[in-house]
Amino acid sequence: METIRSFEDLDCWKACTDFRRYIRKLIRTFPAEEKFALISQMRRASRSITNNIAEGYGRFHFKENAQFCRQSRGSLYELKDDFIIALDEEYISKTEFDEGMVKFEKSVLLINGYINYLIKADKTKNPPHN
Repeated sequence: METIRSFEDLDCWKACTDFRRYIRKLIRTFPAEEKFALISQMRRASRSITNNIAEGYGRFHFKENAQFCRQSRGSLYELKDDFIIALDEEYISKTEFDEGMVKFEKSVLLINGYINYLIKADKTKNPPHN
């Protein structure tokens, strides 16, 4: 198992960062009238995902870390709904939507795995990191 020295080493953070960068690329093509609506919402939600993973990591307590990861997961689902809206409004293609959903599913899977790890580690009281 690789050593985790920073939140940047977490697979869930890496997957969510990849999804955030994908969102960034897509929202640049949205119509200008969405600048303060859907674009802003998607940008904030995508940033919230990785921000919460990082903040939870910095808390040094399993329960707090897991709670921030749950908030991150909530932002992921919020972004999924925004992604569906973007498809419905025809701002993105079905192919772009499908590619985004693959990134979404991977992110959720890894966050859920990390949350489960934190819950189990809390029960055994092994420190999550230095």
